[in-house]
Amino acid sequence: MKNGFSWGCLGYLALLGGVLWFLFFFYTVPSQPSVTINPPVQRTFAFQAVDTMKYSRDPSRAKLGDPQFDQVIERQVADIAATGATHVAIATPYDEEFVPILSRWVEAVRRHHLKVWFRGNWSGWEEWFDYPSITRAEHIEKTKQFILAHPDIFEDGDAFSACPECENGGPGDPRLTGDVVGYRQFLIEEYGLMKEAFQTIHKDVRSNLFSMNGDVAKLIMDKPTTTALGGVVTIDHYVKEPEQLIKDIDLVVKQSGGRVVLGEFGAPIPDIHGNMNEEDQAAWMKKTLGLLAQNPSVVGVSYWVGTGGSTQLWDSKGNPRQAVGVLTKYYHPDVVYGTVRDESGAFLEGVTVRYGNDKDMKTDMEGRFWRVFTPVAPEKIVFSLAGYQTKEITDISDNEKQLDIVLESEHKSRWQRIQDWIRRSL
Repeated sequence: MKNGFSWGCLGYLALLGGVLWFLFFFYTVPSQPSVTINPPVQRTFAFQAVDTMKYSRDPSRAKLGDPQFDQVIERQVADIAATGATHVAIATPYDEEFVPILSRWVEAVRRHHLKVWFRGNWSGWEEWFDYPSITRAEHIEKTKQFILAHPDIFEDGDAFSACPECENGGPGDPRLTGDVVGYRQFLIEEYGLMKEAFQTIHKDVRSNLFSMNGDVAKLIMDKPTTTALGGVVTIDHYVKEPEQLIKDIDLVVKQSGGRVVLGEFGAPIPDIHGNMNEEDQAAWMKKTLGLLAQNPSVVGVSYWVGTGGSTQLWDSKGNPRQAVGVLTKYYHPDVVYGTVRDESGAFLEGVTVRYGNDKDMKTDMEGRFWRVFTPVAPEKIVFSLAGYQTKEITDISDNEKQLDIVLESEHKSRWQRIQDWIRRSL
């Protein structure tokens, strides 16, 4: 009886101890609250496009009455959308004759939830399709009337270039004519009237992307002109070495005081790059995009060309070249995202998240962070906050990855050390 009573007491004591231990752990080691993370869509460049000129301009007249051409349009736009592009560059002329086929391109772009970079021109400027030559004054007036007459083809977020590589038509190349002042005045006047026209139709369309040869930009785009055109210089530029491309961009930035959109770039142009196989093209693309991505003055790029020509990304049947994968890595970069907490599970606000040479970001009030992850990403992410031990994460792949980071206090109390021991014991 006495022994039975002793064992029974011990059993009750053990049970009571287990309950107390559970309550102790439950109330002193808080569970981690959940938080929803919806990282924003990430882009390497604010403006990312692929040009369709070989199909959106060159066969425009021939395909006006060909409904089967819609299949070609759809495939090309779908391929471009899959790269993560923000815009599709369409080079269809603005003459009324071509509005029906221009609209077919625009409709395909809208179906894929992208924006249009209208990059056509008036046929008379370069006398395409046997159109008679037009003057600068006619060009400006026709452009204004085109915008006002066709408000439905535009959408907020589109870009509209009235005269890409304007030096190729009209009065001629200012490098040859010497008419630098007149060329500048023409661009500024046309830009002003385009802005007014888009305000009239209540559309937020960017209209200051005046693409021009890089050497023309060096002649024309001084600081007053660049300021008058919204602080952006758009160059169509082809050079052999990626490093030279960056040097040329930096020179334009220094001279103009503006930022740069690379309106055309690509390889191989046989006279410049020589012959390239798929591997060579992809390697050139990777190096070029890597350098462009690290240049803060480059705010947009447009690859020339999607299909057709020596620089194409897809062949006429839609088969992708290796360069498509490289472009996609930059146009639709992966993202590393997650939360940062302390050892109790509480979210930490204001944690500095350092990612290579990128601008530091800080966690929000729910401890959330996200960082773009491109093929030129550094090997680690560093998390730091005063009063906590700095933590480095090096296990990063080139896939989208969610991280849950715990920062440990630099000065732990005895009670915290006991809690640590409990966690490690479970």
